[in-house]
This record gives sequence, C-alpha cells and structure tokens, in this order.
Amino acid sequence: MTANPPPSPILSAADLKEELAGPRPPVLLDVRWQLGGPNLRAEYEAAHLPDAVYVDLDAELAGPAGSGGRHPLPDPEEFGAVMRRAGVSADMPVVVYDGGQGWAAARAWWLLRWTGHARVRVLDGGLAAWTAAGGALSAEVTPLSEGDFKPNPGAIGLLDADAAASLARTGVLLDARAGERYRGEVEPIDPVGGHIPGAVSAPTTQNVGPGGLLLDGAALRARFEGLGVPGDGTAPVGVYCGSGVSGAHEVLALAAAGIPAALYAGSWSEWSADGSRPVAVGELPG
Repeated sequence: MTANPPPSPILSAADLKEELAGPRPPVLLDVRWQLGGPNLRAEYEAAHLPDAVYVDLDAELAGPAGSGGRHPLPDPEEFGAVMRRAGVSADMPVVVYDGGQGWAAARAWWLLRWTGHARVRVLDGGLAAWTAAGGALSAEVTPLSEGDFKPNPGAIGLLDADAAASLARTGVLLDARAGERYRGEVEPIDPVGGHIPGAVSAPTTQNVGPGGLLLDGAALRARFEGLGVPGDGTAPVGVYCGSGVSGAHEVLALAAAGIPAALYAGSWSEWSADGSRPVAVGELPG
C-alpha cells in the first residue's frame, strides 16, 4: 500500500484565489524583507493582499543578533504572541508571502512548522506572482481577531553547530549560499569565507525557475539527488546558509521534493564567529 504524499508546502496564486473565495480562507502573512533593512512596512501599507498582516522578519521572526548568529531563532513564546496578534490559530490554514524571492516567506513557514503549525504554506512567487495573476491588492489594514496558536517547538528538525558538523560527516549537509561564498572567494557579511567541512554547495537560487517560482517536485528531487541527497530518506539531510533565512528556503524546496531536512538556524554567521571551528575553502566539501 502506497502512503499518501505529504501536502505541498507551496501554493500557486491561482489556488490561493480559490481558497480566499471559499468558506474557510487562510490567514495571510506579509513577510516582505530586505537584508540589512530597513523593514518594508511602508510597502505593505501602500499595497498588500487583502486582509494580510505584516510581520517584520528582523524584529519578529528572529531574536537579537549575537553569538547565535545574525538571525537567531526568536523566543518561542514571543513568536507565539506575534502569531496570535496576526490572527493565527492552530486549526486555521496560513499562507505566507514576500516580495517574490521567497526567502523571508520560507523563514516564517519554517518557524510555524517548527513550532507545530501543520497547515502553513508559501505563496509560490510571492507578491509578484499574485499581481501577475491579476490578484487584487489593498491599502486597508483590517483588524483581525486574535488567534489561539501556542508554539510547541520541535515539530521539524533543528541543528546546532555540533549537530551540523556531525551531519556533514554522517549524512548530507547542504550549504544554501552562493557558490563564491561557499568556496571562500568572497565574504561580504560574515567574519570569514568558506564552508563547514564536509558540506556540499547547493545554492538555493538554483531551486527557482522563471518568474521566481520553485521548480516542480520532480525537478527538485533530481537536483538534490544529483547533490548526493538520497530520495528514499536513508540518510539525514541538513541545510545552512548565512543566517538561517535562505536556508529555510532550501528546506522548503526539499519539502516540495518530498525530502525532510533539518535547518542549522545559526548557520555560517554563528559558525564563523567562533575562531575555534574549522573552515574549509574551495570547490570540494573538504
């Protein structure tokens, strides 16, 4: 007997239109974001999907930067309070979107999944795909009833630095950053370039096709299998990036391919801040 495939973590603009017109529309979270700020609340206030609530990635989907990295995980209870204010309830579907890159939306998706929400998806292609499909926008900020979501962390995999190092030796650890950062040729943000020894270069930008849409599940599975990820789940898989944002997008792509993966949330910003941790450079995992 064949098991049912897991529900897709992404949603097309056309399907979202149908769900919003239905009897039980999803809660919408607008997570538009740019690295280095400022936040994009003004863009949200000018035009957003009707009834969407803005969530600030730097302030609400991350804790204060420090030894845990540039975007450490937020306190779960504080995150839960943010989600409740946004109208999120445990039994209601949630759809998150950003400007189109997908990284920020994936961070919100991952946090909700990690804290136990089972019905959260990312709008494929974000706001750009929505408007391209003729979707309506609004400048109205509609007050929503507070939700009842209570976080229960641990529903999906999370790695710390030691676990990431171990996984690079015993499973498959994917580095979602640009190849030149992995190779150590440039490092525009963190203290040093390079990668965790044993990690495989897998830029998350290569999971996206024309129009900013994720590749289909079969193409994603073929890509990951080509990087050494067994499609049958016989080896654990982990992902890291610069600070746990684009890495969440790679975890999303893996989920769309039917492959579960854990996220090293501290990522390179945490790893490279500790001079005692080894650094590999070049094309090979090392």
